Amino acid sequence: MTSKGSRLDPWVDSYATRARGMTASEIRALFSVASRPEVVSLAGGMPFVQALPMDAIAEMSARLIRERGPQALQYGSGQGDPTLREQIVEVMREVGIDGHPDEVVVTPGSQMALDVVVRIFCDPGDVVLVEAPSYVGALGVFRAYECDVIHVAMDNEGLVPNALEETIAAVRASGRKIKLIYTIPSFHNPAGVTQGPQRRSEILAIAQRSGILILEDDPYGLLGFDGGPPPRAIRADEADGVVYLGSFSKTIASGIRVGWALAPHGVREKLVLASESAILCPSNLTQFTVSEYLSTQPWRQQIKVFQEVYRERRDALLDALATYMPEGTTWTVPAGGFYSWLTLPPGLDSKAMLPRAIAALVAYVPGTGFYVDGQGQRELRLSYCYPDPERIREGVRRLGTVMESELQLMQTFGADMPQHDSQGPQTPAPDLG
Repeated sequence: MTSKGSRLDPWVDSYATRARGMTASEIRALFSVASRPEVVSLAGGMPFVQALPMDAIAEMSARLIRERGPQALQYGSGQGDPTLREQIVEVMREVGIDGHPDEVVVTPGSQMALDVVVRIFCDPGDVVLVEAPSYVGALGVFRAYECDVIHVAMDNEGLVPNALEETIAAVRASGRKIKLIYTIPSFHNPAGVTQGPQRRSEILAIAQRSGILILEDDPYGLLGFDGGPPPRAIRADEADGVVYLGSFSKTIASGIRVGWALAPHGVREKLVLASESAILCPSNLTQFTVSEYLSTQPWRQQIKVFQEVYRERRDALLDALATYMPEGTTWTVPAGGFYSWLTLPPGLDSKAMLPRAIAALVAYVPGTGFYVDGQGQRELRLSYCYPDPERIREGVRRLGTVMESELQLMQTFGADMPQHDSQGPQTPAPDLG
């Protein structure tokens, strides 16, 4: 019998059941390698904070501490600073939401908002419907609360309404309870696609008929590239059936950790109680910093700066993909946000290929990390938000070389490798000249 003292983790038998399934995400596991300077990382979704006016923010922050230090460094409201909540309502008007400050719950990042929503709605075994593929951070939350996660098919316009209806019917026929439909409708992570207005209305109508709450995650909604108005939020059409999650991580800076949930009155009360039990209150310092930024800085103009930065990087990625990807590769063409989703030629496995890509000094995220059911072997996510355009082109060139080598090995040795059907959204390789 092995003694407790000789175990690698002597407390393994003491963990709660929900903790035993916790594992590092595909993305987190890459950070130590992808952060090496010689590696071109097309993996992590880090915003390009260098585009911020650092001197102005430094002066603003110093003034905040001088003038409001005693309040900024003190405990605050569990629901969030009232002034900031009013400003969040103004920000949400940009995506068509006419909310009220009383409906807003401020959290340390929208990831925390997602966590508390799932905590108050989901019991172990409850079903959550998510897109195929879906945000890895959300999948981790659903697993932590022992939800039964079921993927619903996507196409180039996001979640497929017919597939959603069929999945709801099949789950209910099996006697299981569906608690949430989780969706990222604008500039999807990881797929890079966007639901059109008609698609959003169809999804909302299905949810309303079925009596299922939509959890709408919208961190990228203001970062579109076409110059038109941002996509209108699902929540803009119906307040009672949607909890909307927003964040300043992509439109200001991820390090400030300020996000929010906009929820119907009854849900909001539960969210405040759940949030208080975890954190007591969100940081006054970071909330006041965001509030001061929104009050004193030209934040709409700064969002336009970010849009142009990411558009340039997106274009560099698409141009490089058209130049260096082998025949049979397809990818999505994002109209905003941070990501493009690749489907590899038959026979290639993105997870098996990753060590060879790292050896060639390029990193990506294998598609399997964005599913809970084993899909994604022929898929991968590329992030274009952080490296400069030349680094992006070089990273894609290196990736293309690795893929060509893998395909040549298959041809040379007659490798009979398993071919996995891709279920994710695809776009034929564009002709960008």
